Amino acid sequence: MEKLIACCGIDCVSCDARTATINNDNELREKTAEKWRIQFNSPEISLEMINCTGCREAGVKFGHCEECEIRNCVKSKGFETCGDCDELDSCAIVGNILQYVPEGKANLRSLKK
Repeated sequence: MEKLIACCGIDCVSCDARTATINNDNELREKTAEKWRIQFNSPEISLEMINCTGCREAGVKFGHCEECEIRNCVKSKGFETCGDCDELDSCAIVGNILQYVPEGKANLRSLKK
């Protein structure tokens, strides 16, 4: 199975926003917007916002991904992902995501092999 690991360890291949973008699937965009509005308590998320090619891929980014603190930190340090940083295990910034994405740290470490 293909993996496309984001700076934080999320597998972008399994992200509904990326799937909807790649397949130009407005039905999935609407379902994702509805789910994320509730999940992230963000009533402003709309169908039109559900567009992303992946954190480390060229192309459009979901609004949060474009301004993501984790992604910006990785880029400012010249890294590919948080897996390149010696502070991965103690970093509070990426730790906020990894607590919800337990496979994220393993994804990041798999890139180092």
